[in-house]
Amino acid sequence: MSAAIPAVSPLITAVVGAARLDVCMADITTLTADTIVNAANRSLLGGGGVDGAIHRAAGPDLLAECRTLGGCETGSAKITRGYRLPAKHVIHAVGPVWRGGAAGEDELLASCYRTALDLAGKHRLGSIAFPAISTGVYGFPADRAARIAVGTVAAELASADRGISYVAFCCFAQGAADHHVAAFADLGLS
Repeated sequence: MSAAIPAVSPLITAVVGAARLDVCMADITTLTADTIVNAANRSLLGGGGVDGAIHRAAGPDLLAECRTLGGCETGSAKITRGYRLPAKHVIHAVGPVWRGGAAGEDELLASCYRTALDLAGKHRLGSIAFPAISTGVYGFPADRAARIAVGTVAAELASADRGISYVAFCCFAQGAADHHVAAFADLGLS
């Protein structure tokens, strides 16, 4: 099982179970992790933000493979090869659109992270990098999303050995990074 650790300087690091967790600022399409997570839409056929960047960087073969998957339900994820990306695989996680917080958004977002970790474990991928799922055009409050992301990943890694030794919360903007660093502190991981 490979576990390449991206060559970026972490803003904060913690150890949970057998895994190192980092918050970093980087372009997720440049990371050499075994798998990166795509903040995908239900069609899995590309879009804007992280989704569009990953599809552009991976090239047309990613779209061709995604067309065979039949889409994906909100709160779930599917895996493909990474093609032209440094990452060997892409896990496409479909986060919820923010509707005010009373439509199960928190649980759907947590489910994205759990499903991605399950897929990484099943495929024996030792390192995984997550973007800030649902915080772009889907409008999920970034501070709330960061607490759900960090809390879910930490709880899952503490409760079960999936063979994952490295997790990056890869933030493109300083604000997202600040929310993830605060989530580490709030959860006592710093």
